[in-house]
Amino acid sequence: MSDESFEAARVRSNTVQAVIDGPDSPARRKLRVLTGDRPTGPLHVGHYLASIRNRVELQDKGIDSFVIIADYQVITDRDAVGELGTNVFGCVLDYLAAGIDPARTTIFTHSAVPALNQLMLPFLSLVTDGELRRNPTVKDELAATDGRPMSGLLLTYPVHQAADILFCHGNVVPIGKDNLPHVEQTRVIARRFNNRYAGGETVFAEPDALLTESPLLLGLDGTKMSKSKGNTITLAMTADQTAAAVRKARTDSERVITYEPDRRPQVASLLEIAAGFDGRAPGELAAQIGDAGAAGLKKLVTDAVNEGLRDHRSRRAELAADPAYLHTVLRQGNEQANAVADATLATVRAVMRMNY
Repeated sequence: MSDESFEAARVRSNTVQAVIDGPDSPARRKLRVLTGDRPTGPLHVGHYLASIRNRVELQDKGIDSFVIIADYQVITDRDAVGELGTNVFGCVLDYLAAGIDPARTTIFTHSAVPALNQLMLPFLSLVTDGELRRNPTVKDELAATDGRPMSGLLLTYPVHQAADILFCHGNVVPIGKDNLPHVEQTRVIARRFNNRYAGGETVFAEPDALLTESPLLLGLDGTKMSKSKGNTITLAMTADQTAAAVRKARTDSERVITYEPDRRPQVASLLEIAAGFDGRAPGELAAQIGDAGAAGLKKLVTDAVNEGLRDHRSRRAELAADPAYLHTVLRQGNEQANAVADATLATVRAVMRMNY
């Protein structure tokens, strides 16, 4: 993505943020957020710090919110679905424990909303093979498969994401800079649909990215935090399990702890995890640890995470004891998403003169 394109996206993001933060703005009532997760494994502290807390904040500011558990996207790059049911309800547990309120936020799954997925067909007509293969999200996901041939679902991943956003007329997508290309692709699809099939009328508004400033946290082994690598602190861990996981984290041989992300990325990432829960800056935490070394750093991280997740874990345990409630939340969310998706698909069919 060019610097010019990113700057334009940043300006739009700042405008949206100003609307969100201004409770008297009439435009605030027109915002709808779409965000979500792939249920490939338990959610971890990276999800919590980078996105889940932000979703709760948006919800609590009165922003209409949809959260998708993207179960179909689990099979973009793997042969089996794994413990999909456990992972889906694990997501629901963590959302509710974090404060997402199903009365104010629609929680749903891909596979339960047929009309959403049907939108992929007209949307696929609006992109070229070359555009999809050049998409950074597709290339990054393919690189993470260690040489696995690209599936058709992975190739069309950006189009599926566009359907996720546009089926509910989402116009705000909270993301980091690295995920901006998929929002830009969605904007292109919305624009082309309006021009090609709707005679220039606005059926789909072009969504804006709400760019977050959360740092990209590394995993406990010093590589990208990933559920498949098992290098994470999951939200379902106990305090003791968290301590054991942090003890295994990689650091370096230097005794004095400093916050230097470029030179000491593993140490910096641990400091950023602690800062996310502690509230103080990573550099301030590093100064506090000083020459206490890796042991001091890991103790601080363990204490910060365990204290920061204390209430979350307590609520999670209470919710886990009532699986019937979790099923009710997901069923009602799926029903709400289906009603919206069916209405959107009916509009699309009418615009495309397919409502016979």
